[in-house]
Amino acid sequence: MIFIISSPSGGGKGTIIAHLLQSFPTLEFSVSATSRKPREGEQDGVNYYFVSPEEFKRKIANDELIEYEEVYAGSYYGTPKSEIDRIQRKGHHVVFEVDVKGGIKLKKIFGEKALSIFIMPPSIEELRRRLIGRATEPLDVIEKRVAKAALELSYAEQYDRVLVNDDLNLAKAQADEIIRQYIDRETIG
Repeated sequence: MIFIISSPSGGGKGTIIAHLLQSFPTLEFSVSATSRKPREGEQDGVNYYFVSPEEFKRKIANDELIEYEEVYAGSYYGTPKSEIDRIQRKGHHVVFEVDVKGGIKLKKIFGEKALSIFIMPPSIEELRRRLIGRATEPLDVIEKRVAKAALELSYAEQYDRVLVNDDLNLAKAQADEIIRQYIDRETIG
């Protein structure tokens, strides 16, 4: 089974995914590739495969990615085909943490084999507050992310489920229930 989880930057998808990975031992995170520089604390092969823009373009040319997107100017993100193979060989369920457009592309590729979940922030102002609170990027970068978030929110209706992350503990519990129902349905069906 495949789970696609998206949200604007700062929406809480990483926190919710980390919770789901602890709650469900058969879920496994698909590590994406990116041409952006690592943030403090991020590890190559754990958070992302960090590659140069030239290496990323080589992966595109060699058809090594299921989907990819230039999310911000010069910053590419994509899903290596090898990640899906690696996870499914173990008999685990794949969890994608992808940008909104990447999530829509993956849902079109996998169709009914995938469940797409959009993590909705309670408001743009709360999203801005969270991004500032993370203190991982300068204010001009945060403002670009916030501006992009307004557009990304318009894609929520293209997802199978929308989960509002206003209260983190409640959002985690709701995510647990969504995943549990889907796994149970697929196991019984």
